[in-house]
Amino acid sequence: MTLGVGGPVMYLGILAAAMIEGEVTYVAAAALVAEGRLNALGVVLVGAAGAAMGDQLYFYLLRRRLAGWLARFPVIDRRTRPLIDAVRRHQVAMVFLIRFAPGLRIALAAACAYLEVDAVLFSTLNALAALLWAVVLLAIVAYAGPAYLSRVGLSGWKGAVASGLLIIAVLHILGRIERRHIQRGDSAGRTLDLMGPPTRE
Repeated sequence: MTLGVGGPVMYLGILAAAMIEGEVTYVAAAALVAEGRLNALGVVLVGAAGAAMGDQLYFYLLRRRLAGWLARFPVIDRRTRPLIDAVRRHQVAMVFLIRFAPGLRIALAAACAYLEVDAVLFSTLNALAALLWAVVLLAIVAYAGPAYLSRVGLSGWKGAVASGLLIIAVLHILGRIERRHIQRGDSAGRTLDLMGPPTRE
């Protein structure tokens, strides 16, 4: 497998960035794939690994600790209750949603930690979601987006960047909508109503 520009250091940078902030650096890496400067498989693997490691860091860091902390701060406990209730009723859907909900990732991981969601379940679902996230983003940004946008004069890296910015905007809008639903007490959110019955405890 040819690594492309930057060699292993570039891929380690993508891994680290995916752990910290998610989409922006990954979209930039996908744009470089569109330009033929990075290897698609390498970007998917390090992007998915970094995303999963970042999500799971918060889960394992807070697991078996958060309940005691929230008990000391009743105001915070009340404000987080709708999100915790949503995770309690829809564990599988909420764990999978983490990777696709910018702005809610840490809060959802923390809620899963508070409820002590099964560690194997969390890690497995989150890893699968991270891989899907990496594959879908790269496919759209590096291939589908530029192919479609070339019709309006945005080909190559320009089409890739435009596609990536659109995806980032859509994900953030969806995250805001879901957050508002949860804060209003619509704990499952409209999207989760389509995902089947709640998880039984």
